[in-house]
Amino acid sequence: MKALLLGATLGLIALAARAQAAPPASPLVVAADGSGQFRTVQAAIDAAPTQSAVPIIIQLKKGIYHEKVVVPTLKTHLVLHGDEAASTIITYSDHAGTNGITTPTSYSVLVQANDFTAENVTFENAAGYTAGQAVALHVEGDRAIFRHCRLVGNQDVLFLAVGGSRQYFQDCYIEGTTDFIFGASTGVFDHCVIKSKKNSFVTAASTPEGQPYGFVFLDCQLTADTTLAKKVYLGRPWRPYARVAYLRCTLGPHIVPAGWENWRNPENEKTANYAEYRSTGLGTNPAGRVPWSRQLSAKEAKQYTLERLFGGKQAWEPGR
Repeated sequence: MKALLLGATLGLIALAARAQAAPPASPLVVAADGSGQFRTVQAAIDAAPTQSAVPIIIQLKKGIYHEKVVVPTLKTHLVLHGDEAASTIITYSDHAGTNGITTPTSYSVLVQANDFTAENVTFENAAGYTAGQAVALHVEGDRAIFRHCRLVGNQDVLFLAVGGSRQYFQDCYIEGTTDFIFGASTGVFDHCVIKSKKNSFVTAASTPEGQPYGFVFLDCQLTADTTLAKKVYLGRPWRPYARVAYLRCTLGPHIVPAGWENWRNPENEKTANYAEYRSTGLGTNPAGRVPWSRQLSAKEAKQYTLERLFGGKQAWEPGR
């Protein structure tokens, strides 16, 4: 009898565990006007199953969501799907130097979980043009995908924080002022629009030594607010082994002939790896680039496939 009771109990526990792990039958719907299941993005994330092995869709209706959002480590495989990026906005206005806020904690959205996806969503930090470091999106998780998203702010908009992690941005719009794409991960930007809003720097990579790729821009368009951004650098090394490459990108006239800056430290020139391949547009100037940057050969450029960029111990290629 005890054996039968034990078996029945174990069976119930197993069923309960499977039920908890099973994804919801339909998307979790968020609407700021109260017409969905949740009014806030965070409430839907909190309600999602933990450690899911299959996609959990959170449908985000049009609206402005004033909240500081965290996707915790255990909330894997979440898909945040907005109706339309321009009118589906997650925004907050923290910035470094106020109330104990630092650059990493100034985020509007923090993604700690692996296998996160966002589509048709704007991530905004509304701290203002003169606020200093103010992150809109801070990503720590591996294998994150962002499609048709907008990342809006000023200084330090997108923080790809963790070496060895990988993120993919496809058909996204990213705007900012200084170092507005920064961090240690391998981040690939595929057919994105990158807009500078002042005379400054697009990237500040901190690629760890030995990591084969840092930030890679494929077929992107670099534009500018032409009244405020007339002298912009492609990047400067936040850490000595920074790696950034622009392949087949269209560069506006705001990109300076030198292209790159050493962060006022000539020693960085010995270790930083900055490269271009077949740049076009008025900002193109291979002969005028700093001598410690490189123009890739056709053979070298062929190595920049998603398979190679996102390879490693656990290879990953985001589906198109």
